[in-house]
Amino acid sequence: MGIFSFFSKEKKETLDKGLSKTKENVFTKITRAIAGKSKVDDAVLDNLEEVLITSDVGVETTLKIIDRIEKRVERDKYVTTSELTNILREEIANLLTENNTEDGEGFDLPADKRPYVIMVVGVNGVGKTTTIGKLAYQFKKAGKKVYLGAADTFRAAAVEQLVIWSERVGVPIVKQKMGSDPASVAFDSLSSAKANDADVVIIDTAGRLHNKINLMNELTKIKNVMKKVVPDAPHEVLLVLDGSTGQNAFEQAKQFTAATEVNALAVTKLDGTAKGGVVIGISDQFRIPVKYIGLGEGMEDLQVFRKREFVNSLFGE
Repeated sequence: MGIFSFFSKEKKETLDKGLSKTKENVFTKITRAIAGKSKVDDAVLDNLEEVLITSDVGVETTLKIIDRIEKRVERDKYVTTSELTNILREEIANLLTENNTEDGEGFDLPADKRPYVIMVVGVNGVGKTTTIGKLAYQFKKAGKKVYLGAADTFRAAAVEQLVIWSERVGVPIVKQKMGSDPASVAFDSLSSAKANDADVVIIDTAGRLHNKINLMNELTKIKNVMKKVVPDAPHEVLLVLDGSTGQNAFEQAKQFTAATEVNALAVTKLDGTAKGGVVIGISDQFRIPVKYIGLGEGMEDLQVFRKREFVNSLFGE
């Protein structure tokens, strides 16, 4: 089984199903782009460029991919259109590797960081709380002791939703009354997690973007308070993006990476959208590894991102 032992048949089916609309969209466009052509020429590359841009890969990333394919065509002199998808897969996987996107081996945590602290950021409505709940489920399933912290104290619905997830998964949650200081909730969450020898603590934060300065100050304050309990916390600042919003997800990534040091991405709602190409573009443009992808409503539908499986599923094997 080797390297692929963590990628079961069930996970592959979930991935294929979740990306089916994007795959259908991309494949149909590529088929049209190369119709009647036997070799890759300028016209094919121009058409392919349009396919990638309209699949939400983004202009800059698309130009980078096309440039790489052009170099391959130049080097190999003759590349058939049937070879094109293979080259496309290889170059996109290489691009993701260069952006530090490493294939995760399941829901593992560094053994030397306990509790491992994940601060989750993202605008309201992207699936942030659901992602936290699913992460908690996966970590608990992997045998980890999990704590949740409800530091989005500005929205009653956010706290209530997180409480429901904590009950559903069967993990403790730390919360305070509405309007409490989010940094205070984070402090209490880490203190409880540490006192109870937890493996991981996941902190939800408010998802407001209307005032970037306030957001930046609040996230910085939360991080500083965390360090009083766990000196190197947070170990992970996970930005959750809604894949179905396509180019709008780029704008959110820009805002949040400016407001705080994001070092991991989760892209949700990839099922039911044809905009899955956004995963490639965001990873490339922000040089932040994609760590998780959301492929459906079920508990098991949050997957650790594996670039080759993702690319194979998107462009066919």
